[in-house]
Amino acid sequence: MYRRDLITAEIQRLAQVLSKIMGLKLDGNFKEAQILFDETLENGFNLPSEILVDQDISVFKNWLHASDLPPEKLDTLSEFLYYELGVSAERNQIIAPKLNLVYQYLSDQHKIVHLVNLHRQKTIQQYLS
Repeated sequence: MYRRDLITAEIQRLAQVLSKIMGLKLDGNFKEAQILFDETLENGFNLPSEILVDQDISVFKNWLHASDLPPEKLDTLSEFLYYELGVSAERNQIIAPKLNLVYQYLSDQHKIVHLVNLHRQKTIQQYLS
């Protein structure tokens, strides 16, 4: 129960950070939003931005398997990555395949499938083409 409470509190904190990032983007503060995004990936998910932007998808895949994040945190990570889509065509090409891997990992390893994630998987297919 204690572990679940900690995970819930951390997810709520990450949701607040995501809201702040989205607000910064809406205000046109893209640089500050990117800095906060990168810091959150590093501190909240132990995901260095170098791994996220690496063109070699296997680097991210290896991190995903080694990270052993609980499914709740992986779902939160998918939220972070999903809201990065649409920034630019270049960013879409970087984020979409990795986001797809997170959804696949949630489904294959944790047997978790959300209707929202299924819809998002269909949406990100446009970025993978």
